[in-house]
Amino acid sequence: MWVEIICGLIYKFVRRLFHDDELSDDETSGSTAIFSVGHRVEKVYGGKAYVGLRIPDADTSSRQDIDLVLLTKGQVVVINVKDLSGVVMVTSDGSWVCQSGKHQTYPDPLVEVKKQASVLESYLEQRGLTLLEGNLSCKVVIPNPNFRTMHAFPSEVITYEEWKHMKPVSRNILSGWVKGALCTGKEMHESSHRKLNFILGTAPMWDRVELKSSKIVFGEFLEFKGKREDTLALKQIKRSKVDRISIQHTSMFGFAPSRLQVVYSYRDYRSEGRSVSETKEVTVRSSTEVVFQPRDSTKIKKIQLLSLRSISLSA
Repeated sequence: MWVEIICGLIYKFVRRLFHDDELSDDETSGSTAIFSVGHRVEKVYGGKAYVGLRIPDADTSSRQDIDLVLLTKGQVVVINVKDLSGVVMVTSDGSWVCQSGKHQTYPDPLVEVKKQASVLESYLEQRGLTLLEGNLSCKVVIPNPNFRTMHAFPSEVITYEEWKHMKPVSRNILSGWVKGALCTGKEMHESSHRKLNFILGTAPMWDRVELKSSKIVFGEFLEFKGKREDTLALKQIKRSKVDRISIQHTSMFGFAPSRLQVVYSYRDYRSEGRSVSETKEVTVRSSTEVVFQPRDSTKIKKIQLLSLRSISLSA
């Protein structure tokens, strides 16, 4: 037993010195901010937030990334989250230049989110649902307290000062940006609302890993790496049927095997019925790794299960 503990300590020490596969703050901050915004709009305004969507764009034969779609009682809001820190200047062509140590230029976020809304609307129509006029709107949210600017933005852009003052409202009373964003058209029928939930819930999205530090990162799950018997035990995990993997650690220092709780979600895309879930558990070594490629990165990361809380897979 003591030999295993000593070997484990040596392994972890060497890994810290030479293994450069840990996720950086730059790779996790954006995804974590998007989830934070999603949780808050759900809490404040109700409805369901769908995060990290990758909607097929028929015009470009590619995927359109959408940070967040908020679905309330008959309203759909496409939200572009800009977690910008520093002084932001707006150029004559609408681009944003963020000055925070180094200058970074971003295309006009409002133009981006309007394009995303257009792609989403076309996707919904392809799946048999046409929104009523005024039921679809766009917002840009800047949740970073270190955001600074001297510019006046359109009402669709929610700066941090506006964001921090958002308060829960009554179901019958909508105010602030929600009034302008959500109360622009007639409410949909209940059947249309159910179908929207189904379509958005089964739309392509980024895979994601949640670290024990509660940081989240979008990307693509590739495979498990480790001892042969561990990878064989995990071979049953396929994105076609596995929705979420919860990781439960069974040892104080992570030297004993980690326990994975695997939740199978069998989705039937031909109907809007509820999924049937089956929970299974497998036990593998804590040194087993997840091979993961973060969004907007060319680097492949190997993350120990010991560092993770959960993995979510897109169907």
